[in-house]
Amino acid sequence: MFSNFTASQLVALRCVLDRVIPGDDLTPGAGEAGGAEYIDRLLGAFNFDPPQIWAGGPTSGRRGGAAAFDHWIEMGEWEKLAWRTRIDQWSLVYEAGLLALGDDFVELSPDQQTERLKQTSTEFRSVLYEHGCESLYGDPIYGGNRDAKAWQAIDYRGDVQPEGYTDQEVSAP
Repeated sequence: MFSNFTASQLVALRCVLDRVIPGDDLTPGAGEAGGAEYIDRLLGAFNFDPPQIWAGGPTSGRRGGAAAFDHWIEMGEWEKLAWRTRIDQWSLVYEAGLLALGDDFVELSPDQQTERLKQTSTEFRSVLYEHGCESLYGDPIYGGNRDAKAWQAIDYRGDVQPEGYTDQEVSAP
């Protein structure tokens, strides 16, 4: 964790992510799959040098090859400025959104949680949904998609380099 949120905010964030993108029998909800951790890591990307925005590659080490995703790619000055601006805005949106949810959000019934969520800003709900999706289906190196369970639910094997895909896998519908 990168401590952009308090412990109670992380619990609320996990809970609200599961309200926005709930799980089912096959797929974990966004909160359950590590969405709060993904968001925390994203907001704390500049706590590292280089900033942890783009994982390296081409191999993760999961299927052979070096664990190169752990070597974060350097950013240019304009890229840093653009990402800092984005992250600063998202931080403000999350701060206001979590405040609007209230300290008692996790204790509310599911219907009450939905109603409380509807009272937050459109911007908060939008960024929450966007980051929830990213956390589910992005590479686990970014903090979400815990144990690659969302990939398993959609039968996606993740990065397969150096193994690669067969011609049939690439062209199959």
